[in-house]
Amino acid sequence: MNLDEAKEKFVQTWGGLGAQWGINKTMAQLHALLFISAESLSTEDIMETLQISRGNVNMNVRELIDWGLVQRVNKTGNRKDYYLAEKDVWKIAKLIVRERKKRELEPIISLLVELGKPEGDKNSQEYKSFVESMTQLKNFSETINNSVERMIKADENWLGNLFLSMLKK
Repeated sequence: MNLDEAKEKFVQTWGGLGAQWGINKTMAQLHALLFISAESLSTEDIMETLQISRGNVNMNVRELIDWGLVQRVNKTGNRKDYYLAEKDVWKIAKLIVRERKKRELEPIISLLVELGKPEGDKNSQEYKSFVESMTQLKNFSETINNSVERMIKADENWLGNLFLSMLKK
């Protein structure tokens, strides 16, 4: 397979994986394209390569910028917007984990705290069972949240060693 075919296959595969992870397929493809690009790409470059509309590019680039995975760059003497993806894989992983933590884990913890103290007959079996279930789920979620927070703050050597030790078990 030649380079262009390999790049196309990577972009398509990354898009499919992104969809399985709960991320917009086009956003994942756009990220993949910018990740493998040697230079920053303009909106028009992205539109042409991915065969998507300007609005679709703009919406997904904005989201990737919000995640910290892509940045807007200026080229001297050119009025077009260009975009460049973060290339450090460890930093990308931390950014994605941080964003998913903020969007998924933190809201569920807030909900579980709220649900842990409902009104009702505190002596009933149903009440006790519900509160116990919410407490266990909250404690588990907080443990995961604390572990993720430590991972985000860790340097890449520590993270790599952690993954290696997990694989050995």
